[in-house]
Parts: sequence; C-alpha cells; structure tokens
Amino acid sequence: MRPPAFCRRPAIIFGGCVPEREPPAWIWLKERVARLRQPAAPVPVADVPLAAVVKTAVVTDSAAALPSDWVSAFTADGRLAVVPMPVMVGNEIYGEGEDDITQTLSLALASGASVKTSRPSPGQFEQAYLAAQRHGFEAVVSIHISSELSGTADAARLAAARVAIPVEVVDSRTVGMAQGMGVQSAVVAAADGQGAAEVRGFAEKRMERTKVYFYVPSLEQLRRGGRIGAAASLFGTVLAIKPILAVDGGRIVPLEKVRSAVRAVARLEEIVAADVASRPAGQQRLAVHHFGNQLEAEALAARLSEKCPDCPAPQISALPAVLAAHAGLGVLAVIVGESSTPTD
Repeated sequence: MRPPAFCRRPAIIFGGCVPEREPPAWIWLKERVARLRQPAAPVPVADVPLAAVVKTAVVTDSAAALPSDWVSAFTADGRLAVVPMPVMVGNEIYGEGEDDITQTLSLALASGASVKTSRPSPGQFEQAYLAAQRHGFEAVVSIHISSELSGTADAARLAAARVAIPVEVVDSRTVGMAQGMGVQSAVVAAADGQGAAEVRGFAEKRMERTKVYFYVPSLEQLRRGGRIGAAASLFGTVLAIKPILAVDGGRIVPLEKVRSAVRAVARLEEIVAADVASRPAGQQRLAVHHFGNQLEAEALAARLSEKCPDCPAPQISALPAVLAAHAGLGVLAVIVGESSTPTD
C-alpha cells in the first residue's frame, strides 16, 4: 500500500522532516546548485589544493519548510543543516524530523488538546556549527524564523558566541518557504564560492522579495500561541469573519476580512495573482502550504497556475509541525517570491 503523500521521502537533517511534493518549478534550483557543486573542504591535508572548495555552510531551522528531497541533496557533505524545532503535544515533546508527529498533531488540533512549540536549544545550534567546522568550512550563515514569532535566532546567537568558526546569524523576518527561499539562495551562493557576507546578502535579498499570505478557518490556535491578538481572534470568531493574514515586518497581521471561507480562498487567489503580475516576468516563484487539507491545496495551486501562466507551477508542501501547531487544521498559505542567484 502506497503511503500518503505527506509521509513520502522523510529526511532527517539534525531533524527536519518536511512533507512535500516538488514539481518542475523547483528543479531549476537543484540543477543550478548541481552545476556549481563542489565537495566541502575536508580537514586540510598537505598538498591538497583548497582554492576551489565551498567556503560557507548554511544552517537553518525546520520552520523554513524546505522540500525534504531538496534538503537531502545538500546535507551529506555538511553544507546544509536543518535544526528541528520542538513541538509539545500534551506532555510529550517531539522533534520535527526525529519523530513522525503529523497524525498526533492533527488529532490534538482537532480535539483542542494542548499544543505548544519552543525554540531549539543553543546546544543544538552549537553542534550544527561545530559539525560545519569539522567538515572544513570557513564560516556559517545561520538563517532563522522571524524573531517576532520565535526566540530561535537568539538561541543561534548564543551558540555562535561559543564556537570558533565565524557565524552570521540572520533573522529572516518571515517564515515557511519565504524563509526557505532565502536558505535556497544562500546554498546557491555558497556553492558559487561566495564568502559568508555575500551568502548572507543573497539570502536577505531574496527574503526581502517574498510575501506570505494565508487563510485559516479559525484564529484560535494563533491566539493561544500569542501570535495574534485576542481581540482579533474574538472578531473573527464571533462575527464569522474569515480573515486573510500576511507576514509583515516579521509579524502576523490582518490583511483583509471576508465573510465566508469560499470567498476568503477566492480573495487569497486574487491577492496572490496581483502580486505575481507585479513582479519581473520569468522570475516569479510560488509555494503553497497546507495542513490536513492537501486536496484543497492542490486545487488552489492548480487555479493559481491558470491565473499565473508565466509562473512555474507552485511547490505544494504541508506546513512543518512547528507552524501547523499555531496555524491549525485547514490552513492555506501562499508564498510569492522571486528567483535569486549570484548571477541576478
């Protein structure tokens, strides 16, 4: 019996199993890095030329929602590591990528059970940085979920102060594949032989050019987690308003208020299509996230492809557990961004 789509191709990268489907829209980035790829420098050995090796490793957290098979392609030689963000369901703590928590989390969200998240420990980041040093990298660029939503970047900074290898900690000011696009751009820049400052710059450039739009059937989980105000939650629940939300300045903000779920999804499509149309032709990129509603996400992606014919087909992926714990069941999120490589 074939496993469901959200269970295919798990990856363990210091944790970080992100269910996904990767269409041709993202093959361009894989091929780009494959052309640039060089093995990371081993521990230096006499008479071995090191001028052409990758200098910079990239570290991120599981909130980046990176496609698992894409991540797997770049972790074997240490150039990329994804540190798992813990999720607590009841009294049990799960590490994304270390434990299969999709069904457990879905049941907890459906029943209203307690679900909490936390930042990774500084020690986890320290281990990732030390691993990069052992692989022979000269520096690390560490890219993380918005500091307005999590203390993860602070934990990374604490770890950076403990290690000898230079670490550039980047607050992405975003989340999901908007953060993931920055990580992908960093990996490409590093494969091109760029130093840490340049790698960081390429990542920040790409993340600045991304937008996150999403719809949730209920604001209750966001309210419980302190990611949106209690007044906004009450407004959405009592008056049966279905808000469209966005990430702006690293925070979750209301974008529009719509009267029905059907109209909210339709309006989400309109907002995304307008955003895509405003960007340079051939450079637009889309990603669609979901949790517990994969068929709905696939239908949304198909409609977006019709409305945005010049844009590659969207990548479709389930939200990582650390984000789904706050967004809840039935979330639909769309990330709009642009390609960004060292040749841009």
